[in-house]
Amino acid sequence: MTPLAKSGQDYGYDPRTWAAKCRAFTRWALTPLGFLITIYGLNIIAWGGMLFLLLCNAAPQMCNPDCNSPDSARRIWIEIDSQILNALFCVTGFGLAPRRIRDLYLWGCWRFGCGEESRERGFDRLAKVHANWYHRGSGAALLLGPVNSDGQEGGPERGYATPTPGWKLDVAVWGNILNTVFQTCLAVCMWALNRFNRPSWTTGLFVCLACVAAAVPGILMWLEKKRVKKASEHPGALLLVPHSVNGRTYRDNV
Repeated sequence: MTPLAKSGQDYGYDPRTWAAKCRAFTRWALTPLGFLITIYGLNIIAWGGMLFLLLCNAAPQMCNPDCNSPDSARRIWIEIDSQILNALFCVTGFGLAPRRIRDLYLWGCWRFGCGEESRERGFDRLAKVHANWYHRGSGAALLLGPVNSDGQEGGPERGYATPTPGWKLDVAVWGNILNTVFQTCLAVCMWALNRFNRPSWTTGLFVCLACVAAAVPGILMWLEKKRVKKASEHPGALLLVPHSVNGRTYRDNV
């Protein structure tokens, strides 16, 4: 091990790990899908950054005759940036709409199916769609020994499988569908009204709602996927999670 790698590990940072991640990202970015997603993300960052700078009045030379004049270059470029960002957001908001509507239909079959078989079939199909992050678990109880404070087993007790809670699937489905709904509202405001008669609060409101609706399920799925992946990589450390019952500590299967 090189001195740099050893010193990096002392602070929880391994240069070799980051180098491997960079190489993996480069290989992915050179694929057709990875290249398109990278270009899409860079466009959002570039136009979003320009819009932020314009809103902060970082270019006072564009304020002619003044910064708030509808005919000033600043206001014109704010409108151009807003329209471009709206179009970029519509790519995902409308492009993923068929999948999101399908998920909403399967969610309705799961939650409001006419019979038990219909609900189970809807849940099975929805769980398979989100199998990359949703952990169903085996549903079977395992005979495990209770653990003492030092982590040693002490006797026969029962541990239970703990799959991903169903409410996380609810949040993922509804967050995605609401993102499409709010993006539709934003697109209507941006395309049906011009910059002279469009209320200023509509753009900020629907952009904020659409971002929150997309970010909440995105973060939730990322954290759950990370948890499942970590459990599969380190089953000895994460397979059993301590919990206390009547003053005794047991371990549940994750």
